[in-house]
Amino acid sequence: MTQAIRIHQYGGPEVLNLETVDAGEPGDGQVRLRHSAIGVNFIDVYMRTGLYPLSGFPQTLGMEAAGVVEAVGPGVTGLAVGDRVAYAMVLGAYAGHRLVDAEKLVRLPDGIEERTAAAMMLRGMTARYLLKSSYPVQAGDTILVMAAAGGVGLLLCQWANHLGATVIGCVGSADKARLASDNGCHHTILYKEEDVAARVLDITAGQGVAVSYDSVGQATLMPSLDSLRPTGTLVSYGNASGPITDFSPGVLAQKGSLYIQRPTLATYIRNRELLEACAGDLFEVVASGAVKVTVGQQFALSDAAEAHRALEARQTTGSTILLP
Repeated sequence: MTQAIRIHQYGGPEVLNLETVDAGEPGDGQVRLRHSAIGVNFIDVYMRTGLYPLSGFPQTLGMEAAGVVEAVGPGVTGLAVGDRVAYAMVLGAYAGHRLVDAEKLVRLPDGIEERTAAAMMLRGMTARYLLKSSYPVQAGDTILVMAAAGGVGLLLCQWANHLGATVIGCVGSADKARLASDNGCHHTILYKEEDVAARVLDITAGQGVAVSYDSVGQATLMPSLDSLRPTGTLVSYGNASGPITDFSPGVLAQKGSLYIQRPTLATYIRNRELLEACAGDLFEVVASGAVKVTVGQQFALSDAAEAHRALEARQTTGSTILLP
């Protein structure tokens, strides 16, 4: 038996219940993991509220974790009891132990400990596809990162800086501005006090940025678009302020023949080859020291509701993890 956070209906953080469940024995192609740490992400909030519908109830939330293999089912090759592994985009992570398909797991290299892995798999692989696929950042590009002090934002700033880009970060407080600056952000904008697009145009001498990586959603849609250079790209990869609604594609023409993408990590790790390439790039850049993973907050698994409240209130910096 193990403890897990489950929901029986959509709602606020109060619907997160700590329950005792049977993790079970691994079936064909599965392993059973003992989680060391579990990542908390906005996608968990979207699922809890029903913005991203679930297949039914009860449901264990959580899409990212790291731990140790404690049992191996039939047909599994390449993994053994005691191996350290991590995963992302596999529902059911808010638990002390769980079953998971072996093909969804990646082995952790020496030098990356499990709490760090739980804090970086979803966010780090998101940063990787944003920078290398959604808009491939080149040396000399100037880019805008919304929520630059958040879990993905800090990784984006460091990695883009490593690639030779000039990074403008949008943040909500002076403390978050300092954190973003310490993590590769060359210019910061306090969105509560400044006109974002006006500041971007001032920083870029009226040119605008090549891309805006925007996880905020509705509240920053127009500031992002107004910050772009002609034929620039908005990559809207989150809905922290709510989903974008009532958007007319004609706006893209009016503002300079712009592009917009609404991607998801699942597309970029949809098969084993893509997963290994994405995770491999992440492990390499972290192991090199070019990108450092910041665990800003950690909560006990039983305090998952408090973690969600802090995340939704934008009181967090870096990554947030749960400890079973």
